[in-house]
Amino acid sequence: MGKIFDFAENYFSAFSSLATIRWNDIIEILLIAVFVYQFMLWIRNTRAYSLLKGILIVFVFIFLAYLFQMNTILWLVYTAGGYAITAVLVIFQPELRKALEELGHKKIVSTLIPFDNSKKEPEGRFSDRTANEIVRASFEMGAVKTGALIVIEEETVLNEYARTGIYLDSLVSSQLLINIFEHNTPLHDGAVIIRGDRVVAATCYLPLSDNLDLNKNLGTRHRAGVGISEVSDSLTIIVSEETGRVSVASNGKLQVGVTKDELKKILEEEQNKTKQEKQKVKRKLWKGLVKNEEKSNE
Repeated sequence: MGKIFDFAENYFSAFSSLATIRWNDIIEILLIAVFVYQFMLWIRNTRAYSLLKGILIVFVFIFLAYLFQMNTILWLVYTAGGYAITAVLVIFQPELRKALEELGHKKIVSTLIPFDNSKKEPEGRFSDRTANEIVRASFEMGAVKTGALIVIEEETVLNEYARTGIYLDSLVSSQLLINIFEHNTPLHDGAVIIRGDRVVAATCYLPLSDNLDLNKNLGTRHRAGVGISEVSDSLTIIVSEETGRVSVASNGKLQVGVTKDELKKILEEEQNKTKQEKQKVKRKLWKGLVKNEEKSNE
C-alpha cells in the first residue's frame, strides 16, 4: 500500500507546476488533444479497436505489477519490451498504412475548422426507399434462385473490402442489384457493399467464418456473410442459389429463411438504431458543452 501512496503523492505533486504554464504549453496540450482525438476516430473505424482493448488490459496488468512490486513480471516485461513494440507494429501494419494514406489525403484545416455547414447528414444510415429496393431485389432474386451477397455498412467502414472489388458509387435500386448478380455477368461473383443509399462496390471478397457451429450444408456465400458480420457491425443479406431462401447475418449470427416482412422489420430496426445512436451522440455532445461552460472537465 505504501507504493500506492507514493505514486499518488508524486502524481499530484506535479500539479504544483501549473503556475508556470506558458502559452506554448497550452498549444502543445491542444495539439496532443487533437492527435488523440484523431487517433481514437481512426481506431473506432478499424478492426484495431478490439486489439487496442487487449493492449490496454495488458498495460493495466503491468501497472498493477509495478504497484505491488511483482519483480519477476516486471523483469519479463522489461526483457520482452523491445520485441513487443515490433510485434505491435507487425499486427497493426495494415491499419497503420491505411491511416497514413488517409492522413495524406485529408484536408486538415477544413476538418478542424468546418466552414461549410450547409450539408446535412441524413437521419438514418439508409432511407426507406433503399430498404424497400433491397427487400424487393432480394426476394425477386430468391424467386429465380439467383445467388446474392449484399453487405450493408454500419459504423465500421469497409473500405478495405471495397478495394477488393470494383467501385460503382451508384444509387441503390432493385434493378441494379438484380443485374449485378445475374448469372454470367462480369459483376455477379462476390459481394456488393452498400453505404447509405449508394452501392459502393461490387465483386468484393469477404472473409470466411471459422465458426464450426454453422450448418455444414451452407456454402461459401453464407460463410462469407457470417464472416464479415464477425469482423464488423455490418448487416449482410444472403440469397441462396440452391434454395432461393433469403438469410440475414449480423453480429456473427445467421438467421436462415426470413420472410419479406421479417427482412423489412430487420432493416427498419437497423435504421431506427442508427437514428437513436445519433440522437444519443448529440445529447452527449450537448452535455459536454454544458459541462465545459461550468468547468473544464471534458
